[in-house]
Amino acid sequence: MHQSTPSPAARSRVGLILALTSALAFGGSGVVAKPLIEAGLAPLHVTWLRAAGAAVLLLPLAWRYRRLVWERPGLLAGFGLFAVAGVQACYFAAISRIPVGVALLIEYLGPALLLGWVRFVQRRPVSRAAGVGVVLAVTGLAFVVEIWAGLGFDAIGILLALGAAFCQVGYFVLADHGSAGGEGKPPAEPAGVIAYGLLFGALLLTVVARPWGMDWSVLGGSASMDGREVPALLLLGWIVLVATVAAYLTGVLAVRRLSPQVAGVIACLEAVVATVLAWVVLAEHLGAAQVVGGTLVLAGALIAQRSAPRPAAGEPVAAGPGPLPAPTEEGPLPASTGDLPTAARRP
Repeated sequence: MHQSTPSPAARSRVGLILALTSALAFGGSGVVAKPLIEAGLAPLHVTWLRAAGAAVLLLPLAWRYRRLVWERPGLLAGFGLFAVAGVQACYFAAISRIPVGVALLIEYLGPALLLGWVRFVQRRPVSRAAGVGVVLAVTGLAFVVEIWAGLGFDAIGILLALGAAFCQVGYFVLADHGSAGGEGKPPAEPAGVIAYGLLFGALLLTVVARPWGMDWSVLGGSASMDGREVPALLLLGWIVLVATVAAYLTGVLAVRRLSPQVAGVIACLEAVVATVLAWVVLAEHLGAAQVVGGTLVLAGALIAQRSAPRPAAGEPVAAGPGPLPAPTEEGPLPASTGDLPTAARRP
């Protein structure tokens, strides 16, 4: 019996639902992790629990795509080091000192920082619109941290959030230099990269976090979410199942059905979701300056990622990494990343 192929409109609707689900799931990770940190778990231990739990659940995917271990070892190691261990450890450490929304907004400087690398280190031209996006993002950051007041938040927390942004840049740069594999090789399967990235990241975090010294009794108790007691194991289960496994997999499914432009817009909803949830669940209220600054950061990130290229001397113009690293009009972006969603490189 012949089965009809879904129409492009139907595929887009499904992709939109999946992308929104992924953004909602990722956006709640910090809100759920912070009570565990305040209950007595170190940020590194929460990061390890998240990565290790998700890696165990995704072992079937790792086995299915086991060829990636010898076909794309650099990409898998880079994803584990930067996108899993680095971004998540810095982000969770940051939210232990500053509001969740502020930490995530600072992390959204990643695209702007990457453009700085492309322009000043690689000495490649960038489009004028991309430069405008960088200016907007940096101006927004000044509002978010209230720089006129001598930094309105903990300086170490701000530096940790910037560390998460730099880890994103490190992953993009690594993917762009030497991880693509030889000619004739198929693009890396995103689900396999995610599975092995979490596995490698968990192994690395095991050495750094030393979970055998963790206060495991915290998981048997409860954590406070703005005065409401919630079982710690329930929060951990949410982080692993919803904010990691479900978020990554729905993101992978979504990007196959959406354009890069749409995916980029939806990815930015993650910061909005995190800020609103932190406001409602954790009573972390942001002032008018942070709201304005956050809007500028997100606008700048979108423009930096999606600005139109401006050809120069036959060279591809870098307009940002984009949430879907695939060949575009501006030249080949990191081919080794396949079609990994932006969310796959976020906390």
